[in-house]
Amino acid sequence: MKLEFHHINFVSEDVDRLHDFYINILGLSNIPITDFPRPKGTDNKGYDGKIKFATDGKMQMHLAEKNLNIGFKHGEAINPVERGHVAFRTDDIEAFKSLLDTQGIPYSDYSTAFAKQWHQLFFHDPEGNIIEVHQEIIT
Repeated sequence: MKLEFHHINFVSEDVDRLHDFYINILGLSNIPITDFPRPKGTDNKGYDGKIKFATDGKMQMHLAEKNLNIGFKHGEAINPVERGHVAFRTDDIEAFKSLLDTQGIPYSDYSTAFAKQWHQLFFHDPEGNIIEVHQEIIT
């Protein structure tokens, strides 16, 4: 099982302002929203919040609209758009889930609720920071 650092997610009540900062002040490049197909959010699944993306060419920034109800909406304990998270990509999500189970680390499995092409898990590190691990789904 391979694991690599993928992105940092910051949440905001003003995604445009945050995105402008990273583009205009720090000189990152915009990543078009069309590069990230999302399922349509419903009353009990998904996320319709505003999202923008930026990159330095290697690392990504995902800037998402804060939503305190996403965990409740999905019946999950962890809310990845409450205060943001760091994300890693794996090539074997099932092996990673098995590792978390073996270590007794609880996680929220959002599957493809947020991104059509990613199976996403969220869990806490020992200090309570939210970590995402996802596997790209090739269709």
